[in-house]
Amino acid sequence: MTTLQETPGTQGLRGVERSAIATVRHGLSLTPEIRKGLAGTFALAVLATVGKVIVPIAVQQTMDRGLEGPVPDVAYIRAVVAVCAAAVLLTAFCGYLMNVRLYKATESSLATLRVRGFRHVHDLSVLTQNSERRGALVSRVTGDVDQISAFMQWGGLMIIVALGQLLVASVLMFVYSWQLGLLVWLCFLPLMAAMPRFQRWLSAAYTRVRERTGDMLSAVGESVVGAAVIRAYGAEARTSERLDTAIEANKTAQARTQKIVATVFPLTEIVAAVAVAGVVLLGVRLGVDGDISEGRLVAFLFLITLFISPLQIATEVLNEAQNAIAGWRRILGVLDTPPDVADPGEDGVDLPRGPISVSFQEVGFAYPGGPAVLSDVSVDIPPRSRIAVVGETGSGKTTFAKLLTRLMDPVSGRVTVDGEDLRRVRFSSLRERIVMVPQDGFLFDGTLADNIRFGRPPATDEEIGLALTELGLTDWLEGLPAGLDTPVGQRGESLSAGERQLVALARAYLADPDLLLLDEATSAVDPATEVRLARALEGVTRGRTAVSIAHRLSTAEAADEVLVFDRGRIVQRGPHAELVARPGVYADLHASWVSAARS
Repeated sequence: MTTLQETPGTQGLRGVERSAIATVRHGLSLTPEIRKGLAGTFALAVLATVGKVIVPIAVQQTMDRGLEGPVPDVAYIRAVVAVCAAAVLLTAFCGYLMNVRLYKATESSLATLRVRGFRHVHDLSVLTQNSERRGALVSRVTGDVDQISAFMQWGGLMIIVALGQLLVASVLMFVYSWQLGLLVWLCFLPLMAAMPRFQRWLSAAYTRVRERTGDMLSAVGESVVGAAVIRAYGAEARTSERLDTAIEANKTAQARTQKIVATVFPLTEIVAAVAVAGVVLLGVRLGVDGDISEGRLVAFLFLITLFISPLQIATEVLNEAQNAIAGWRRILGVLDTPPDVADPGEDGVDLPRGPISVSFQEVGFAYPGGPAVLSDVSVDIPPRSRIAVVGETGSGKTTFAKLLTRLMDPVSGRVTVDGEDLRRVRFSSLRERIVMVPQDGFLFDGTLADNIRFGRPPATDEEIGLALTELGLTDWLEGLPAGLDTPVGQRGESLSAGERQLVALARAYLADPDLLLLDEATSAVDPATEVRLARALEGVTRGRTAVSIAHRLSTAEAADEVLVFDRGRIVQRGPHAELVARPGVYADLHASWVSAARS
């Protein structure tokens, strides 16, 4: 037998540490839509950028040719102005087309990223999902992707335009005066050399910001969902303190990041001022020596503005870029986490319809960092049998159920269904054949019919009504204010706990599984409803394999066989009558049930 070990993917959604460039490259590889038509977008960006240098050229031509001589050449000036106006309009139109193409590409690609993220979350086992708080997990595939979207639609656009603008302005500056062009570049080269270090500082700072934002959203989400419990236990002050701590941590991370930004931005302003002053001084000297005309010097000052503008916004772009990269790292952390309970897909098998047999063969399981929850569990469950699983809290019953439905995989041994290892069965077949009614009976915000139809989406209202009739729930349905159209509210909060479990049972019945697993599904049902459900469940389980995990005596008495768990092992098994007649764990449980029923 293999040794118990930590299952993969259970240490949180850490992902792979990558540099900023590697992160962006990997992110773009997952969103090919953004690369479609990118050449056309770049062409429009070049046209939009070239159009911006028309004004400096027009100024230079007007001063050096239109105004030379005793009489201005009005016709030439008019022609230059007309060409300049046409170029500005063309530039604006190209900029519009570039924006539209870029927005469409980014929204399409990030929609793909969101879908991949959400689907991958559902591919992860419940154990992996439980390693991270729900709010932080949702933040990764919502807020973090939104941050990427904001950057791609603004920062991405600015990068494209700024690079083109920087290149065109630099070429024209060197054409007008190589001396002045060299001076401008010498002023900005030290700042450009320091940018990678600023990038690393901002990268680390924005990673902390995204983490603190996830923590804050998690704290807020839990306080909203758990509002009733908070009020019931008078924990408003403690909850408020926890929220204040999370919000304060987020504020501190944001403030530290902005301090770095506030340090970098003035440097660009200072260098820009030095460059302009240097150009004015050197330009006047060159003009006196006859090395540059007045028109070219004035045009050069216009070009400096075009050159400096991308560098001035570079700090803000870098700021947004690091925020986006931090978000990208977090969403990639989800996608990089391998699903430890993976669908075999094309390599898997489908199970034929019919009563299911189950076999646990020397199965062991342990949660990460904890002791063994199940040890050497071996049991065969024949088709059409009704099995009750009992035991004290923490004995391993629920873990047994999760392994049977493959919400988790054993770390040793194997679980087979109809002779096939569960790990080889395709999810589509497995979820159709085996349905679990969980203890909480989660309901979605919608109508009663919507939630029951979740078990079989094509079902009509007539089929849903028939299912409720067969379950003996017609009277209950007629007592609801709007029948099948009754809204259940978020998480089913408009219904009682017992009614939510009735809906969960009806949903499972409509799904028509071959193996029905009930995880304490009637624990919150009142005695009158339990009697009615007992009769209905007799019909539901007839002809199919049924495994019930419950703390109620009636469930064990109605079963063909009872499996008794104690400290992760099956210590007794057999019919209720036989087990209760001999001393042991089951007899003690039975005695406590009887005592509780009489009190």
